[in-house]
Amino acid sequence: RLRSAPLTVRFVTNTTKESKRDLLERLTRLGFDIAEHEIFTSLTAARNLLEQQQVRPLLLVDDKALPDFTGIGTDNPNAVVVGLAPEHFHYKMMNRAFR
Repeated sequence: RLRSAPLTVRFVTNTTKESKRDLLERLTRLGFDIAEHEIFTSLTAARNLLEQQQVRPLLLVDDKALPDFTGIGTDNPNAVVVGLAPEHFHYKMMNRAFR
């Protein structure tokens, strides 16, 4: 019914554990009729902010989330993006983030 209504449809989530592409594949397997541009995640919001602010982030996100940041420069970081990524929360990485 939503598709036939004069509405814009969006699927919104706050997940930081998977890329938009992985989420799309999972939702499609569950039977959702969905296009990638209809998905808005917290990673989408983070990427938009990085682009607007023109910063170079240190990405403390799960490896599965990294594709959502393709093309974003990360050399000599001057910002930090934090997601659910316990494997990256260790002394060396946290020290780098705080620097």
